Amino acid sequence: MTRDKRFARWRLIILLALAALLGILCLLAPRLVPNDPYKVDLLQAKQPPGAQFPFGTDGFGRCVFSRILVGARVSIFSALAVVGITLVIGCVIGTLCGYFGGAVDTVFMRLVDIFLAFPGMVLALAVAGMLGTGLGNAVIALVATGWPQYARLARSFVLTLREENFVYAARLNGQSTWSILLRHILPNALRPLIVTASLSIGGTILGLSGLSFLGLGAQPPAVEWGSMLSDGRGLMQQAPWIVFYPGLAIFITVVLFNLLGDSVRDVLDPADAFHIFRKVKALRHRKGIPTL
Repeated sequence: MTRDKRFARWRLIILLALAALLGILCLLAPRLVPNDPYKVDLLQAKQPPGAQFPFGTDGFGRCVFSRILVGARVSIFSALAVVGITLVIGCVIGTLCGYFGGAVDTVFMRLVDIFLAFPGMVLALAVAGMLGTGLGNAVIALVATGWPQYARLARSFVLTLREENFVYAARLNGQSTWSILLRHILPNALRPLIVTASLSIGGTILGLSGLSFLGLGAQPPAVEWGSMLSDGRGLMQQAPWIVFYPGLAIFITVVLFNLLGDSVRDVLDPADAFHIFRKVKALRHRKGIPTL
């Protein structure tokens, strides 16, 4: 193992530990909050950060720090749910299209082309606007616009893997189609999909926050970082801490997950696997080794 690989693995371990710590913080947030995040007290409105309110209060006298802790669960777990659902849907569709081809492949890939022809956030806004406000509808909108990239990526790797010798050997061994897909093709195609999913977590958090900021995501009394920014944007000059700390929470979380995605990519390194396939094929061709 090279020095760079060792460094990448240690960095991945550290970032995974930080992400796990953040997840535990989200789970324990209701017990860690110093104040009631939903309590309205106009006498305490727009209080600057202090001992009682570490991040100050908003325009309704609610503790900003407590609301950030509670909102972390909604923002982060909703984004993870979106990434997980889009990964599963895109992986299933792309695998089936790449392996079977034919009319199913043509129909779904043209549908993917249509989705990818529009900017993702613009399409998500359109879908969320049609479905209506609410966190659930925002999640559906992001899922509906996020699966095509996974489907396209899964299809491209399946098209390569289905021509490999171990797949031909599995067919000659009498294995069923579904057994080949689940035991041989999908595990090998899953690695680049996991890398893509890890890299998209930060963008999904921004997407959910953006929809909530525009009023299409989480609705009161639910607490979400994007909605907190929306609620405090009119008080930026009077009480800048109302929008500064939720924005800082989004920034730190997105940077953490982006670094985590980069580390996952460096460790798994799907590009190396793809190049290995091509080098093996070229070597066989030069030596005149027949392909099954």
